[in-house]
Amino acid sequence: MYAGVDAVGQVWLGDTRAAMAGFLVGLLTTFLFVRINTRLIRARVSWWFHDIESEGGTHVHHMVIGVVLMASVGILLIALSPVELLGQILALLFGVGVALTLDEFALILHLQDVYWRKEGRLSVDAVIIVVCVAGLFVLGLDPFAGLGDTSVGSNFARAAVALFILIDVLPVVITLMKGKIWTGVFGLFVPLLAVVGAFRLARPNSPWARRRYPKRPKKLARAQKREARLDEHTIAWRDAFFDLIAGKPHLPSLPPAGAEPGIEQATDGAGSGPAVARSAAGPGPEPAAETAGSPATPAATEAVED
Repeated sequence: MYAGVDAVGQVWLGDTRAAMAGFLVGLLTTFLFVRINTRLIRARVSWWFHDIESEGGTHVHHMVIGVVLMASVGILLIALSPVELLGQILALLFGVGVALTLDEFALILHLQDVYWRKEGRLSVDAVIIVVCVAGLFVLGLDPFAGLGDTSVGSNFARAAVALFILIDVLPVVITLMKGKIWTGVFGLFVPLLAVVGAFRLARPNSPWARRRYPKRPKKLARAQKREARLDEHTIAWRDAFFDLIAGKPHLPSLPPAGAEPGIEQATDGAGSGPAVARSAAGPGPEPAAETAGSPATPAATEAVED
């Protein structure tokens, strides 16, 4: 249907990993550009890019552009099943859409504008996790390799899938339920890491701890003690790194869940929920009150401290 042209790096990486490399480049460059752009807008620096608003004053968040781009490129990827250079280009464009969307992941989660609040750091966590996973695939670490190969017999293939679920997937799920996001994600590629995370204490605010630790006060106390030690040793370094790449939050943190914020909450046209009233990046009035959230913690620290 079209002339085949080798993707960039296809000779060394192969077709699939070259496409993943294109996705990674699109994701990283777009995320860094968007963060630089939003910081310049916040500083009221006049340059080419600025907030997009309709004549009626409706702000168009860049995640909207990202969703439209992902849907469009996704349709092309399914319809054309492209390989070589075309596949890499579409993968790069898909990475651009993912970056635009994940940069406002926290806003999607809370349905309110938390871009410049502490809770907005969750967007940075989401982007870093996706970048790390894509990078591991580019390096050739594929946890699903060989699962679809039935050439050695259907019984062996079923046994391989069952073993994979038992050794890798189940510990990853348990680790994620224990609130160790980074350990769980990297444990998909390094099963031993997930196994260790699954056997260690859960973080005190995780679904696992909320369900199982109320009747085990000693375990809860140990988990809270480890969490405090983790915060003391790592949060300052983590925040400094996030400030460097994403900008420092300048709005106050959200009130605790269920607390009276004391701020009038805007609603959407149907009156059914909160509306995002302003740009995530641009200057302007503070957004409406939101629901609390908490960012993830890096994997290397989790493996030692949690």
